[in-house]
Parts: sequence; C-alpha cells; structure tokens
Amino acid sequence: MPAAFNHTIVHATDPEASARFLTEILGLPAPVWFPPFQAVVTANGSSLDFIDAGGEPFDTQHYSFLIDDEELPVIRERVLSRGLETWGDPQRGSPGELYTQNGGQGFYFCDPDGHLLEVQTRPYF
Repeated sequence: MPAAFNHTIVHATDPEASARFLTEILGLPAPVWFPPFQAVVTANGSSLDFIDAGGEPFDTQHYSFLIDDEELPVIRERVLSRGLETWGDPQRGSPGELYTQNGGQGFYFCDPDGHLLEVQTRPYF
C-alpha cells in the first residue's frame, strides 16, 4: 500500500475548545476523545489530534483543508460571524480577500491559538 497521511498532533492551550472550533467552522462531526487527544477527523479519514501544551510555548502551524466550491461561502460566513479576520495570502497582507489558484478559490484565518488555517476549493497539485 502506498503511504497515506493519517494524523498530526496539534498543540493547543485548550484542546477541547480548539477541536470544537475547527469542527464547527468546517462543518465536521464533533471531536472524538482519544486520550490524551481531542481528534478532529476529516472527510478523508485523516485527523488532527489536539493535545494540551501544558502551559509551554509552542510554534503555530499551517493546516489546509480542501473543500467544495459550495462550502466556501458557508465556511467564510462562519469565520466572519465569529469576528475573525481573513486573508487572501499566508503572509496576511491581503485582509478580507480571497485568492484564486488552479481554477479555485481560498482564504486563510487563524484558530484560537494562532494556527494559520486555509480552506481551498482546488488542490495545488
């Protein structure tokens, strides 16, 4: 079997809140408690496993999610309704904009811990 991505660990100050945030924004099933993780399972079966950083500082990361064209405005509205900023680029130089790439669209926003999240309607490759 060829290699397939399965999961990654995401440090958080409040794993339950961060996992719930992601599921609510993306419209995914509720997080799964898999001690010591709050796992968010995506449509392709991969998971982001949120773990308590224990008060220690951690680097923020970037996570991108492939969505359907119809989901983009719905997810964007969920993000904006929370009063969050969005950007059309990962450097955060184009506030409020969407980007276009490979015939699709996308945007960036941050989760409660500052991880840079991206939704895109077409893969890069």
